Amino acid sequence: MIDVRQQRWFGSKSREITHQEVLERIALDGGIELAILQVGFGEGTHDLYQLVLRGDEDASEDLEFVRALIRNMDAGRDVETAAGTAVFRGLAGLEPVEHVRPMGAEQSNTSLVLDERVVLKVYRRLGAGPNPELELLRFLTERGFENIASLRGWYAHTGRLIDATLGIAQDFLPGAVDGWQLALDDLQQEPERFLARAHELGVITGRMHSVLASDSQDPAFAPEETSAEALGLLTATVDEEIEQVFLDLPGTAAVDPIRGRGQEVRERLALLTQVGSAGRIIRHHGDYHLGQVMRTEDRWVVLDFEGEPARTLVERRRKRSPLRDVAGMLRSFAYAATASELDHAIAAPEDWEMRAREGFLDGYLDEVDPSILPPGRAAIERLLSVFELEKAVYELRYELDNRPDWVKIPVAGICRLLEIDDHEEVAR
Repeated sequence: MIDVRQQRWFGSKSREITHQEVLERIALDGGIELAILQVGFGEGTHDLYQLVLRGDEDASEDLEFVRALIRNMDAGRDVETAAGTAVFRGLAGLEPVEHVRPMGAEQSNTSLVLDERVVLKVYRRLGAGPNPELELLRFLTERGFENIASLRGWYAHTGRLIDATLGIAQDFLPGAVDGWQLALDDLQQEPERFLARAHELGVITGRMHSVLASDSQDPAFAPEETSAEALGLLTATVDEEIEQVFLDLPGTAAVDPIRGRGQEVRERLALLTQVGSAGRIIRHHGDYHLGQVMRTEDRWVVLDFEGEPARTLVERRRKRSPLRDVAGMLRSFAYAATASELDHAIAAPEDWEMRAREGFLDGYLDEVDPSILPPGRAAIERLLSVFELEKAVYELRYELDNRPDWVKIPVAGICRLLEIDDHEEVAR
């Protein structure tokens, strides 16, 4: 059996492993099998992982594994197993595979490029229930949304052991550049160019949210009104996070602008329960930033609909305000502006972040279905400012723990949001 501690996709390398047990095996052609491995930990918990094996060796990058998987998807096979059924499904576009290569240094899953046409993503850590990436890609593909890498197939396990998505196949985008790199390149070469692209990305984001909110008959996707209880719970949870972060601030100069202002941040967040109508909650991307979009020669494409990796599948499938996605992208513009200076010694033009924000938000509001947002731009901007504040506090904790040189980015974001009067335009 392979040593899971040596695998880059194993996410608990620092925890004590007490046992490993293969709970399920799914036979494929060529002596290859999929295995569901239970890894137990010292505190009495366990995680489930998917393995691809030939004997005791990892076979996840083998051509024969990929060929067998694609054949099963294309044929729409159901394979009975000891603890349930392995389900393989394919859509148009699956063809015999001649060449396979690893996609890159992905940390949590295994992604392979098949003949430079299709990407196969093998989910490693498994959770109960459908993966939101499969749900959202399938929904958007079936409704003809063009700004995604369309779904081509998937495989899953159902039964008494676990109901889980095991992997998906979708279009590969040769030559595409991810939005983060594109922003940094434009900042070095032609900063104005990205501002037009930011507006277009806002338009695409608005269309995506409108499509995701378009089916009132599907319980998994039907928009729902935001309850006061849900808003109160969110406020209480983030309020606790704010209190802890501000109690633990280090004595460095980088955090001086927000030192002692924890109560101001909490009061600002409390505005979430005072916005009147907060619009509707819908299925959304869940981890939206420049690294989750790519630019081909002629369009933006949205990728990676798994949601925030630290959240459970249940949390990632939960409906939330679409403005959380918008807030994530606006914060990403702030990061790009500073990263240009930190990584490349090229400062962004002074008004670049503000203009990128304005362009994105204008494009978004021109295109999105207004029924899923609070009524009126002032209410939209107030709620958006609170989601940005929530995001910036999360960023602050992350940067304090991992990248002290980057702490100034969330600090500046928190200061900006605190200094905006409630009656001013938040998105300036």
